[in-house]
Amino acid sequence: MLFLKSTAAPVAPGVFTVDVAAKPPGKTFMIYIAVDAANPPADFIGAIEDMGFKQVLTKPYTHHDGKKIMDIHFQKGGTDIFEGWKESEKEANLAQMQDVLGKFNVTFTPRVMSLAEAFR
Repeated sequence: MLFLKSTAAPVAPGVFTVDVAAKPPGKTFMIYIAVDAANPPADFIGAIEDMGFKQVLTKPYTHHDGKKIMDIHFQKGGTDIFEGWKESEKEANLAQMQDVLGKFNVTFTPRVMSLAEAFR
């Protein structure tokens, strides 16, 4: 579950948070979003899927302020071992994510998860 301080200040209509993160060693990034479960932003989700990302987890929950939230995790396979991304794929995919998500006024800083976070 993505940590939300509040549901009063979405980053885009129906989108509460976006996290772009990779498990160590940090070559293959996933997109993690928390959206309004009652009114999911179809255009935003569709834009992510149009980049070739597939939903790998969808988990509903109720935020402490009573708002129903849907965590959705997206993954995109690459051509490296275990469907990871090669360096050129990483650069191209991150640039495409910046461009596509930027059209929704969503900015992000890609990060590499800690070992504890990645393998819990």
